[in-house]
Amino acid sequence: MKIKRFIGGMLESNGYIIYQQDGRDAFLIDPGYNSKVFIEYIKEHEFSLKGILLTHHHYDHVGAVERVKDVFDCPVYLHRQDCDMYRKHVDVYMEDGDVLELEGERITVISTPGHTRGSVCFMSENSKVCFTGDTIFNVDLGRTDLEDGSEAEMQKTILDIIDKWPNDIMIYPGHGDGCTMKKVRQINTEFLDIVNRR
Repeated sequence: MKIKRFIGGMLESNGYIIYQQDGRDAFLIDPGYNSKVFIEYIKEHEFSLKGILLTHHHYDHVGAVERVKDVFDCPVYLHRQDCDMYRKHVDVYMEDGDVLELEGERITVISTPGHTRGSVCFMSENSKVCFTGDTIFNVDLGRTDLEDGSEAEMQKTILDIIDKWPNDIMIYPGHGDGCTMKKVRQINTEFLDIVNRR
């Protein structure tokens, strides 16, 4: 899998275009700001945009969705638990365990509530990558003090799901740089606080 990262807005949110080497299909993950950069990159590479995948509903991850959708007429994917907060049209309501295909590569939807009720991560075991939105970053975890966040759900997500990911999984978060789970287990103090209190 090939990954192109874009950083935008005051919150420096990450948006990603993912595709295969020499492939034509692509997914767009979390276009928060500046729709123009995503549109130009997709057109320049003559990709067929198969969908816009949203890790959660917050504006800094969805702000450019409508403009991109207008240009490429592609479906928007969001977990149904976040749809009421999103308040815009969703084409595909994702559930935990759903599988998306990118030219033969399986991308699994993993429900990871905590930052929002419907937060998800997108995992490719073949490429050993996971797009984590605002669930987990390289050095900390997503906030749980916003309207539909939950500290208890975040702790459950960390213990029951993320702590089981192998060290060689590379996370690509919604803000900041990516890193391996091995590195997370060395430097992410919020993650370690939860795991070590088990």
